[in-house]
Order: sequence, then structure tokens, then C-alpha cells
Amino acid sequence: MTQFQLADTGEKLDITVRELIIAGWAGREQAAIDEHIEELKAIGVSPPSSTPLFYRVSADLLTTADNVQFLGNASSGEVEVLLLGTDRGTVVGIGSDHTDREAEAWSVAHSKQVCAKPVGYQLWWLADVIDHWDELEMASFATIDGEEVRYQEGGVTGLLHPEELLRRFGLDQAQLAPGQAMLCGTLPVIGGVRSAQSFRMVLRDPVTERTLEHTYHIQTLPVVK
Repeated sequence: MTQFQLADTGEKLDITVRELIIAGWAGREQAAIDEHIEELKAIGVSPPSSTPLFYRVSADLLTTADNVQFLGNASSGEVEVLLLGTDRGTVVGIGSDHTDREAEAWSVAHSKQVCAKPVGYQLWWLADVIDHWDELEMASFATIDGEEVRYQEGGVTGLLHPEELLRRFGLDQAQLAPGQAMLCGTLPVIGGVRSAQSFRMVLRDPVTERTLEHTYHIQTLPVVK
């Protein structure tokens, strides 16, 4: 069980995640999908068989920890909207589909399974933002060689709307079942995919002037051969 908090009220939500889904290649426009495909082809990743693809990974990979350990120095984060089902409805958060880039070159599914998925502690109700969803903005910042740089930035309009994304997942409405969690796709990287010492993610709602933010620090474990 993971404890979250509603950002507006401070109410605690204890949620047991039973199913974790990673929506890959979830761009709204084909040009953006092609850009991400080319971005990953540059590091040896084969194009997807179709788009979007829904990868299943172990539910216990989802974590709100501030410090996360990864094997080697070939992994990196990706800012994504998190959707999380509860018995009172679906909530929205911010998360990272942190991925092992060396493993990604031979198996995207495997590369996602071997890395924890850091997510923010605070949440919004999806019902409170769904009517102005396309106004939301995402960004990420990576600390590389001790300096924080802008890593990703853009509107959620670059990605499938939750109603369409969940329809393609096979659901009749934009609601996840209690215990289901989904990371909903990412934005192109500024300057190419690369590893970092820490990763900061931001989801901003300019209509209500609210922000969700989470930073996690990366400890690299040695690769012993």
C-alpha cells in the first residue's frame, strides 16, 4: 500500500496498486510519435509494432521515494502523467517511466520492468481537470554533472487525451479500476536521451494555477561482470 495526498485538501489516500501499465508511443500526432521513434532509434531501439502499446510491469515498481537505485549509468527518466484508480474515482499525478536504455535496445518491455517508476506524492481528481485537460503543461529537469538543465517541456496536447487513451486500452470511460495505475506517455527530450544524478518532474494547471512536482535522486549501482 502506498500513501498519497490530495493536493487541494491535504486528505491522505492509501492506495494499493495491483496493476501498473506503461502507455508507450502515446503521441496524439503522428509527427510527434515519429520524433520519439527517431530519438530512440538513435540509441538502438527498434520501432514499435503499433501505437500506442500498453506494457505491463510489476505493480511494486511504483514508488514515491525520493532516492532510487538503478544498475549502471545507462538509465534515464521520462516525465509522464500518472492516472491512478481508487474506489472514489480516478486521480491524476506526475511520474517518471525511468528506463534502462541498454536493455531497451533489445527489449523495450524488459527495459521498463527493470527500473522503479518514481511518482509524486500529491494528486488531483481527474474530474477536476478533465474539462480543461488540454491546458495542462508538463516539464522535466535533469541534474547532469551537477547542473540542472531543462530536459523536456510541452503541453499534454502532444499526447493522447485520457478519454482516447483509455478507449484504446479497452475501457468505455475515462476511469481506471481501483488499484490500476497508468503512466500515459512522454514528450520529446531536449538535447537527446541521457542519464542524470536527479530528475525533477512538473505538471502545471494554468487554469487553476496549481502544480504537481516531484524530484528523485539517482544512486547508480556498480555493474559487476
